[in-house]
Amino acid sequence: MADHGITLEPRVHIRKKRNGCQSAPLFPLVFGYLSANYFMQYDTVTEALKGLKQQGFTTDFNIAFDNIQCSSTGKCLYPGQFEIVEHHRFEGNSDPADEAVVYAIKEINGDLKGVLVSAYGMYSDNISEDMIRKLSINE
Repeated sequence: MADHGITLEPRVHIRKKRNGCQSAPLFPLVFGYLSANYFMQYDTVTEALKGLKQQGFTTDFNIAFDNIQCSSTGKCLYPGQFEIVEHHRFEGNSDPADEAVVYAIKEINGDLKGVLVSAYGMYSDNISEDMIRKLSINE
């Protein structure tokens, strides 16, 4: 490859999807291209939210016990009405309050795409068993 005075330093890594779950880091993202079999790996919740927004996940969801609710319209999606496209888990090094999962969510029979940020561990939300099963990720 010719040297054109450009230095590429990968700052974002991607992970290969395996049965809908993330696996160990595979290789760094250099040219900004991802296929359907890969998704981004982010270092912070803020980076994940920004990256997912750029991918069209623009709606903010909140957990409402047995469903997720769009914060701007109030539209509710129950576990059978949405799918988790990808997720990103963040663990706080010293503060359990920093532990969270960012879910990229897509409505099954519609165009709604958005994100849900959920704490886990001792700060997790009170949710129904169906929501627990839906949001459980086998890593």
